[in-house]
Amino acid sequence: MTTPQSAKIAPAKGKLGVLIPGVGAVATTFMAGVELVRRGKANPVGSLTQLATIRLGKRTDGRSPMIKDFVPLAGLNDLVFGGWDIYEDNAYQAAANAQVLDPHHLDSVKRFLSGIQPMAAVFDQSYVKRINGPNVKKGASKMELAEQLMADIQQFKAKNKCDRMVMLWCGSTETFKKPGAVHASLRAFEKGLAKNSPDIAPSQVYAYAALRSGVPFANGAPNLTHDMPALIEYARDQSLPVCGKDFKTGQTFMKTLLAPGLKSRMLGVSGWFSTNILGNRDGEVLEDPGSFKTKEETKLSVLDTILQPELYPDLYKDLYHAVRINYYPPRGDAKEGWDNIDIFGWLGYPMQIKIDFLCRDSILAAPIALDLVLFLDLAQRAGMRGIQEWLSFYFKAPMTAPGLYPEHDIFIQLMKLKNRLRHLMGEDLITHLGLEYYD
Repeated sequence: MTTPQSAKIAPAKGKLGVLIPGVGAVATTFMAGVELVRRGKANPVGSLTQLATIRLGKRTDGRSPMIKDFVPLAGLNDLVFGGWDIYEDNAYQAAANAQVLDPHHLDSVKRFLSGIQPMAAVFDQSYVKRINGPNVKKGASKMELAEQLMADIQQFKAKNKCDRMVMLWCGSTETFKKPGAVHASLRAFEKGLAKNSPDIAPSQVYAYAALRSGVPFANGAPNLTHDMPALIEYARDQSLPVCGKDFKTGQTFMKTLLAPGLKSRMLGVSGWFSTNILGNRDGEVLEDPGSFKTKEETKLSVLDTILQPELYPDLYKDLYHAVRINYYPPRGDAKEGWDNIDIFGWLGYPMQIKIDFLCRDSILAAPIALDLVLFLDLAQRAGMRGIQEWLSFYFKAPMTAPGLYPEHDIFIQLMKLKNRLRHLMGEDLITHLGLEYYD
């Protein structure tokens, strides 16, 4: 259906380049999965853009098209992959080392993955202490490193004949940093790049290079990255959509499902203890206290925002919330998350909920990566710029406008996402009020 609103969306013509800093477990699982789906050898389970429907109009109208048929998304056959990594392994070798995919899947896309050779990465071990690699750029300043990244982007675009690009950070969690003076404005940030400011992390160099190159950027890790005045302002000035932070995959996904349910019934929560064991590179990186602090900040922020203890002090004010992450090499990418939840009900009588989620981080993250790539590209073609809060559905720590608390309730997030798509295509928003059926 053509409407005044939908007519503003540029068509998804040509190739869409997907550039990924961090060609590790998540990135290679994403790439391999897309190729398997393109060949008809697997289903894109977990992807809203590929499998979900969206209701339009009244329940009695019977209009529930697939999202991919409703909004003009890029097709999977149009995606072209590239990236950077500190290790020299091609995507097939990296996937084999990650041991996420079974041999029958991996071997069938060996040729495809082997052709994806990571470019030399921007890396600073003071930000990721537990790993190091040889495939690293050298430059006299961080601005020079950013310029090398911009050259990589332009060369990749030309070589692969891409019409549009998206960048998605899938690199390791960097050590915890709060925004400082160098992050306060674009002028200060660029000055910091030129003077090699130690407060500018590698992920921030990538985000800056993407925005200068006209490329939308999403952050799949809890790093500060582009969640700062300098780069948020720059994204708006460049008319580019951005989003983040930290893919919502395992334990936090469970919290955003359960906490809204407990609050909806006005059941109290006195304690929520969470611990994880995992053995992939992410687990190794998070052994460093600085990197763990960055992850902990995003994990701890969820419950307070959902439960709103300031509004319901009798139920949630004294909630004890703890998060632990333990590196356990034998588990590999098959993470195990344990939650013990102490709740109380009528007259204050105590009860407990216990969860043991044996999940696979990269299997849960891959469809998130796909959806973000396709939705960010859609947002750019629709002229949307700056923070895309409607994509909060995919993140542990969603970016928001300054002074605005993030919405963590996954059901509200999904409603925001689908209503944004309805609005984009000129359809009525759905409030679920339902009075029209009874008047």
